[in-house]
Formats: sequence, C-alpha cells, structure tokens
Amino acid sequence: MNRSVLLTELARRITQIEVSHPVRVAIDGVDAAGKTTLADELVPYLESMNRPVIRASIDGFHNPASVRHARGKLSPQGYYLDSFNYNALLTFLLDPLGPDGTLKYKPAVFDYRTDASGAHEFSVADRNAVVLFDGVFLLRPELREYWDYTVFVDAAFQVTLRRAVHRDLSLFGTEEAVRQRYEHRYVPGQQIYLTQCNPRQAADAIVDNNDVAHPSIFFLR
Repeated sequence: MNRSVLLTELARRITQIEVSHPVRVAIDGVDAAGKTTLADELVPYLESMNRPVIRASIDGFHNPASVRHARGKLSPQGYYLDSFNYNALLTFLLDPLGPDGTLKYKPAVFDYRTDASGAHEFSVADRNAVVLFDGVFLLRPELREYWDYTVFVDAAFQVTLRRAVHRDLSLFGTEEAVRQRYEHRYVPGQQIYLTQCNPRQAADAIVDNNDVAHPSIFFLR
C-alpha cells in the first residue's frame, strides 16, 4: 500500500472518534519497528483535517538509570518491568487529557540522555486535539483504558535488528554493542511483552511495516 493512502485512512478514522477531550492515540510496536516515523508522518494529515496535534513519546517518561538497570543492564525483565515511569505518564499527560481532565499537561518529564528530570513547562491542550504518543509496551493492561485509539506497528525482529544497527550506532558506539543490547535485553524483553499482553490482538489497527515503502494496514475495530 502507498504510505500516503495508509496515512490518510488512519487519520480519517482517528478524526471520526467522538470524545469530549483530546483523542489519545497510542502508536505501539517493538523497538525500531517504525513507530516514531509513523507518528511524525501522521501529523500533517491530521492537521490538514483541522485537528491540532500533540506529539509525545514514552522516551520522555523513562525511569532513572538506577531503576532501569537494577536487574542488570542486559536484563530483559528489567527492560519490560522497570524502564518507564507510568505513574508520571498518567499524572502529567494521559489523565489531564482524558475525561474530566484539566487539559494542563506535560509532554515529557525526564531526559534519559542526561539521566535527569527535564525542565518541561505545562501546556494547555485544545479539546479538539489529537495526542500522538509513540513508544514500546503501550498496550500493557494497566495503560489500555487510557487510549482512545491504538495502533500496533509490526515488523519482524530480523528486520528491526538491521534497522537498529544503523540507527543506534552513535548511541552505543559499535555494531557489536548494539547487537548485544538488542539480542540480550530489548528483543527478549519485547518477547515477554508480546507473550503476556498480546498487543496485536488488543490494537485497533495493525500496520505491517516490514517494507517501509509499501506498508499494509489492518483495521480490527
């Protein structure tokens, strides 16, 4: 499928959702599946339909490294269980932009690169806004009720590992270091998530993104 056709249809379905608060959209998927790219690409399509967009990511809600790595830097259980501060995500973003929310929110609260809380100011959302929130593990049971629409970006691990080696080389220094982190921590951690939470079944739509030039989309709801 042409990406423009896919993005147009996905944006159309999102804008048809009728709620009294911003539409909170989760763009879920394994590492390097293409979640951030898809969310970024959706922005102009939604804006062309007269909807203001709030972009945010799970990357802005990490736990400190001392928490993330308490079980070991290569622990898959630590990756799945300890990486993110979900209380902060609910307190500063999803609850304020949900039913009876104040509309006063923060798009991020923590910078994992500096391992410190970020100096993010509060913003006030338009009730007609769409929140495009990308990240891993977004369809775990404790978060599902907070999303108004969910997309799972699907890609095989052999595909995502190739993308990760190219994307994360500057972050981890060498190809060997990238592969070690993915093969021992990220991929096994994602396998825990896929087994325990079955996000493909929980999502409203699945984007097959193995071929980024010709993705496919399947609407489940």
